[in-house]
Amino acid sequence: MIQDLHVHSCFCDGKDEPEEIVKSAIDKGIGKLGIVTHSYTFFDRSYCIPEDKVKTFIETINALKEKYRDEITLLCGVEQDYYSDHPTDGFDYVIGSVHYLKRNGIYYPIDESREDFLRMVNEGFSGDFHAMAEEYYSIESDVVKKTGADIIGHFDLITKFNEGDCLFDTGCERYVEAWKGAVDRLLQHDIPFEINTGAISRGYRKTPYPAPDIIRYIRENHGKLMLSSDAHSKDTLSYRFEDFGYLMK
Repeated sequence: MIQDLHVHSCFCDGKDEPEEIVKSAIDKGIGKLGIVTHSYTFFDRSYCIPEDKVKTFIETINALKEKYRDEITLLCGVEQDYYSDHPTDGFDYVIGSVHYLKRNGIYYPIDESREDFLRMVNEGFSGDFHAMAEEYYSIESDVVKKTGADIIGHFDLITKFNEGDCLFDTGCERYVEAWKGAVDRLLQHDIPFEINTGAISRGYRKTPYPAPDIIRYIRENHGKLMLSSDAHSKDTLSYRFEDFGYLMK
């Protein structure tokens, strides 16, 4: 059975209505679908669900569960940001993700744009990409404990704008030690890391999150993995799952 548990709708920064997504998933032969919303973050409301729309979102997904119960298994999830304290009650599951680094009281977005990413490194870390990576993975290692996650979202999101190591060296000893330390801590929770194809569908990467060497390390240490599209449009549901399913084996 094909499942895709990381799909965004127009309730946050996705393009389509939830019912459009459900119908498209059925047409694509997806057996289990999770529609999620970005948790409310008071410091950045540009992409997340408005605080007063959370109840409506949950009610909408629950109604669709019943309407399409004979055609698809539908779940209602939340992608809980590390710095979000909004309650997760009422959701079927939680994806724990780190979208920001907080430095000197400023919440710097990691994946919004290349320009914002470089500004974060320059202003927050004096241009030291590997110091930034060490801080990121230190926070990432705590994401399950902080968010109550059932799934670990896009583990190495800081590489979104680093295709071909154009900004920093992911083979550097400091970088490798940082991500290995985070993986080791997260493995203790015995929940899946997602193999996320979202950056591929949006043209930023050629391989999923996390990088192949990180996936290999997770697999060798008996960690769990699952495919996710991180789709923001019904057109990219289960994006290239057939090409990357082998990474879980």
